[in-house]
Amino acid sequence: MDGRLRRAPDAEWVLMYRHGLSRKRIAALVRAEPAAVGYDLAIARRQDPALEAAHQAAAGGAPIPYPSPKDLARMEQVIAWVLAEGRTQAWRSADKEERSMARWLTARRREAAAGTLDRAYNNGPATVPGWQQNRRESEDEARWHRRRTQLAAYREEGNSWPRHHDYDSVREHTLGVWIHTQRYKHRRGELDPVKSKLLDDTVPGWQTGRTRGRPRR
Repeated sequence: MDGRLRRAPDAEWVLMYRHGLSRKRIAALVRAEPAAVGYDLAIARRQDPALEAAHQAAAGGAPIPYPSPKDLARMEQVIAWVLAEGRTQAWRSADKEERSMARWLTARRREAAAGTLDRAYNNGPATVPGWQQNRRESEDEARWHRRRTQLAAYREEGNSWPRHHDYDSVREHTLGVWIHTQRYKHRRGELDPVKSKLLDDTVPGWQTGRTRGRPRR
């Protein structure tokens, strides 16, 4: 496929889909990424509600709902994974399944940005922290959750609250600066209430921290 400027949805791809070809088959024939073809077809289905039925009829199968039960199950899987891991899936992960979920979430982001996200998804992906943000914002969000987990581990080791000055290690300094920033934002009403609740659950007492006169460890 050449690099010419095109407007979605691609008429040729839509016609092929209408004639019963699958997204993967179309992608292979036109040498495009399946996600790109899927993005165009999502727009086309939005513009023409009868397209999916025509595709199913041409393919010789009975019409199926879109998103299908499989699509919705995938959404639930992605959401459960993110909430369990405290971060979004990484494109460069060594785990094949994680990379697959990252591609799925990216495709939904594109649809949401284009206003073509199917209403059948409801607000499911919105439960994923920062799911509509760009890559840099997503990385910042993932870093926040990673620091929260690291702070919990630090406290579970029996350490007092980390300091952002007069610290004993780089680890303590990193966590000390981070939690100091969260306290500052919380006092100014700038910390996301969801994040505040996560900190309450993960590291109780984080708002107070060290009390005056507590001896250094």
